[in-house]
Amino acid sequence: MPVKTTHVGSLPRNQIVADLLFGREKGMPFDEQAYEAIMRDATAAIIARQKAVGIDLPSDGETSKISYATYIKDRLTGFEGDSPRRPPGDLQDYPGFLEKLAKAGGTPQYRRPRCVGPIKVKNLAPLHADIAAMKAGLSASGYGEGFMNSASPGVIALFQPSDYHADLDSYLFDIADAMSAEYEAIVASGLILQIDAPDLALGRHMLYRDLSEDEFLRRAEVHVEALNHGLRNVPGDRVRLHICWGNYEGPHTRDIALGKVLPVVLKAKPRGLLFEGANPRHAHEWSVWNEIKAPDDYVLIPGCLDSTTNFVEHPELVRQRLERYTAIVGADRVIAGTDCGFSTFAGFGVVDPDIVWAKMASLVAGAASV
Repeated sequence: MPVKTTHVGSLPRNQIVADLLFGREKGMPFDEQAYEAIMRDATAAIIARQKAVGIDLPSDGETSKISYATYIKDRLTGFEGDSPRRPPGDLQDYPGFLEKLAKAGGTPQYRRPRCVGPIKVKNLAPLHADIAAMKAGLSASGYGEGFMNSASPGVIALFQPSDYHADLDSYLFDIADAMSAEYEAIVASGLILQIDAPDLALGRHMLYRDLSEDEFLRRAEVHVEALNHGLRNVPGDRVRLHICWGNYEGPHTRDIALGKVLPVVLKAKPRGLLFEGANPRHAHEWSVWNEIKAPDDYVLIPGCLDSTTNFVEHPELVRQRLERYTAIVGADRVIAGTDCGFSTFAGFGVVDPDIVWAKMASLVAGAASV
């Protein structure tokens, strides 16, 4: 049977959208009604593009978000200013390459507001505007279902440290309490909620780079507990979880193995998991699922496309990748995905926008042949 297709979420924004997002970020004046109209039209267009290429479970492309984690400053109180950039540990091991990335624009410039006060819901109007735009776009393109991204408590803490909280644990659970309103609203709208949680893998060589592997896994347990707290009123079968080791081309020699972190990840409430399965550092890890049994109600969404290269994967390679997973859990519990988003920051993406869609077409063709 053909395997369904989806992706991690972010897709290339057009230049008008990117300029508006960065203009708003800088506090430049703009017409609110015109802004909302442009975001609605762009959302409908990106959903229509997914329909045309054959994606079964689409997203809004994160059209209105400048990035997948820092957008929360517009929805929650307590976030102001900026946070220092700290490169992943593997890039620090290769300073010449790190410098090359920085000179080539490989470090996108946008604010990462840090926590400076109590965290509460400030304004969910942007969320409801996103939901309305996405549902209108789904209807116009003939979709019955789609997913919307939302940041995990851990990834918010990973990039945006707190000056207000006495310790990291209290910070994580405060974020979880505040983000629960967003999680619940997305699910209540009928959309699938996708939690983006790079903290459960990328966090090993960023926030927790100075810890041992065992110490990191104990910290990851706390991140999962905080996430489950935020999802306490949401059914797990309406949520899927995305983990990754960082959407950048680099050595990734400090990545923690999937097999090490998976027992912790499986304690999270979401019943579907998107994980990297295409890039050269993690493509071999499909075999882990032979050793660690997924729960019977669990759906695997392996990455079959590398989001950091302009190579277009051959449909036959996509088919081969998928069949490794379907042989373990069955075709009804596998959805073809991508390693990460293709535009995790507005206006920034390693893969050319036209090639993104060529890669998506290959994903669809490969999944159809399973």
